[in-house]
Amino acid sequence: MTLTRRDTLVIGAGAALAAALPGTVFAAGEAEIEAFTGGAEIGSGGVSLTAPEIAENGNTVPISVSAPGATEILVLALGNPTPPVAKFSFGPLAGDQSASTRIRLAGTQDVVAIAKMADGSFAQATSTVKVTIGGCGG
Repeated sequence: MTLTRRDTLVIGAGAALAAALPGTVFAAGEAEIEAFTGGAEIGSGGVSLTAPEIAENGNTVPISVSAPGATEILVLALGNPTPPVAKFSFGPLAGDQSASTRIRLAGTQDVVAIAKMADGSFAQATSTVKVTIGGCGG
């Protein structure tokens, strides 16, 4: 097979686009995290995120999140076109600060749960989910 100049340009443009895409998606997730936390430091304890290690179908991935003492929990799928997938708010009369739902994942990616605690601090948990069949149009 002979590689022409045009082929090289097409391959190079595709590689550049592929390299730029994850950064753009991560930047969108960063913006959502910044808006939720207001730029505050995020700790790593106090949040429990349960998600399957391998999801056979990205259309319905079951997750559950728990953060005792939280007032809000934001769930993000960093590889989705729209990273925020759920936001749970808990009032003072909530008996339990936990929730479970099914989310759609575009492919293998990290799912992040950030909890705003009653004292104003933030905590985070991350889980990587490997998707074998695409969910968001994949």
